[in-house]
Amino acid sequence: MVPEATEVTSARTILEASRALGPQIRAAAEQIETERRLPLELVSAMQGAGVFRMPIPRTWGGPEADPLTQIEVIEALSAADGSAGWCAMIGSDGGYFSAFLDDAVGRELYYDLDAVTASSLRPSGRAVAVAGGYRVTGRWAFASACQHSTWFVPLCVVFDGDAPKPTADGVPETRACFVRTDACEIVDTWTTTGLRGSGSHDVAVADAFVPAERTFDLFTSPPRRPGALYALRTMFMVNAPGVPLGIARGAIETVVALAARKVGTYTGTGLREEAGVQQAVARADALVSGARGLVFDTVGDLWATLRAGDAPSPQQRARYRLCMAASCASCVEAVDLMYQVAGGTALYAPHPLDRALRDIHTLGQHVGFSPKAFETAGRMLLGLEPAARSLF
Repeated sequence: MVPEATEVTSARTILEASRALGPQIRAAAEQIETERRLPLELVSAMQGAGVFRMPIPRTWGGPEADPLTQIEVIEALSAADGSAGWCAMIGSDGGYFSAFLDDAVGRELYYDLDAVTASSLRPSGRAVAVAGGYRVTGRWAFASACQHSTWFVPLCVVFDGDAPKPTADGVPETRACFVRTDACEIVDTWTTTGLRGSGSHDVAVADAFVPAERTFDLFTSPPRRPGALYALRTMFMVNAPGVPLGIARGAIETVVALAARKVGTYTGTGLREEAGVQQAVARADALVSGARGLVFDTVGDLWATLRAGDAPSPQQRARYRLCMAASCASCVEAVDLMYQVAGGTALYAPHPLDRALRDIHTLGQHVGFSPKAFETAGRMLLGLEPAARSLF
């Protein structure tokens, strides 16, 4: 067994390298916004930092980074630019998705441990069962990081002939399929208010053959790789809260720096001397710190349970789901406060606060951070089963 110290050192090295990328990410802000994707040189730098290999298993030579450090990495990148953090979060999912495959098959797909993975977990296409696998056809929205990905993993409804194939409980069977991105068509659709640099375009696939061993059922396939990091099927979502936490913390840091030099138009007083600004910064800091505490307490408790080899309780699973939406809601409020106190300075598109406002509100529209999560978590906290086909 690899000693715990080795795991932490490797993961912390990625964190330190990610923090060091801050100046390069900020310098690329205009290019990220204009091109609506991450520049390839920035993607290469993130690969060099080890960002996309975070969940790759140690048996493959990866760091198998613990969830809390993964959140810190995404948080650090998102503080510099929300799109960079989002693409890192999505692009590193290959280490999780491959845990549902035979180990030799997964290792063959990820011979490059720094390969980027794009995905769309909306069942927008069909996988027709054929000898040896599936013929995949469809078009999927919100495929973040697709332009610099090696693999695209779409969720498909399985068809047996012309009809969806039902599962034992009567709902259509689905399969997530590994398709090489260079065999897909990227359809330019990502013209948005925020997270412009995530490049979350539509991806179309036309009758691509995918071997059965390169597919899995997101809802029912058991993880086939040992280890606590892969024991829960929804672990690919564990580092997602790092994005709103990073965006909000970056907004607070921007206002603190601005307040040190800006003088009120009519008062002639330094911005940081104004009571309203002081209150807003304090409130925002409390909101983000509280959200971060919720995330780290929840994920830390979950991680301890998984490392002990135990199954999470319904309450732990509910709070895991809840911490994502609750932390995002607090971060939205914090960014709104920072945008307001900055006044006219924040109005212009190149300003970091303008981008933070747009990014955090776009993020809040994502189903993972949706208020619907409160209903899902509430049901489970009240002793009810989650809704049908829930990943939680």
